[in-house]
Amino acid sequence: MIEQKIVPHLWFNQEAKEAAQFYTSIFPNSKITNITTIHDTPSGDSDTVSFNLAGYSFMAINGGPHFHFNPSISFFVNFDPSRDENARGNLDQLWEKLSQGGTPLMPLQEYPFSKRYGWIQDKYGLTWQLILTNPDGEERPFIVPSLMYVQDVCGKAEEASDFYLSVFNESRRGSIARYPAGMEPDKEGTLMFTDFMLEKQWFAAMDSAQSHTYKFNEAISLLVQCENQAEIDYYWEKLSSDPKAEQCGWLKDKYGVSWQIWPEVMSEMMANGTNEQMDRLTKAFLKMKKFDIEKLKEAFNGN
Repeated sequence: MIEQKIVPHLWFNQEAKEAAQFYTSIFPNSKITNITTIHDTPSGDSDTVSFNLAGYSFMAINGGPHFHFNPSISFFVNFDPSRDENARGNLDQLWEKLSQGGTPLMPLQEYPFSKRYGWIQDKYGLTWQLILTNPDGEERPFIVPSLMYVQDVCGKAEEASDFYLSVFNESRRGSIARYPAGMEPDKEGTLMFTDFMLEKQWFAAMDSAQSHTYKFNEAISLLVQCENQAEIDYYWEKLSSDPKAEQCGWLKDKYGVSWQIWPEVMSEMMANGTNEQMDRLTKAFLKMKKFDIEKLKEAFNGN
């Protein structure tokens, strides 16, 4: 049984391995779990890296210079004084390390919603929201991916999170806070913040009507690990809304978020395959839009 069904997937130009080493060196209890090189992709040879930050799984790939991180998807890092007596000191320490070569988007200081909070873009372009959480509320995990709905999908954070809650199991809404009147350009009633659980994992979402120059793209996708073909078919049908974006297990939903619908067995094959098996597997999957598990296994086994 997979512990984390939905895994954030990070697209780097060539720095996947270096970035994973950097993140695992600055987050507590973290490690790289697998590195596999795929040959002859459209971007040449690509490293795929799986790593774990404080018990939370990520995947990364060297995919070439096609996509760049932006703040539309960021990662909350929750420092909870009720669980960690040195929460504030640990927050400041992580902020300092992420700041090396990085750019603060919101300075580290006190805000109405937190005694200590800052939003930082690190040297690779990935953005993190470090927050000293209110220890009174329901406990939240250390790392929570956050989706910001801007430009043409601004005002859709509630609709989108309702949609995801309807698609995934073990799902429920957490807290919800709306913009009050007088916060223009943000419209009264749109979401200042909500969090919600999909497959027992927490996510956050917000609307922002500020003039952002970016929106969701493929640099950060959400990879759904599927046990069988029926699951792949189900998520593909529910989530895909743009036939042009369907490629190699990737799709885009109606809000512009990229997902990868990924057979669990693919991770096993990639971790254990010989070079020949990997080459056959790569040739097979590069031709596919939605993954066909049987065909992938046949290619891997040389049938």
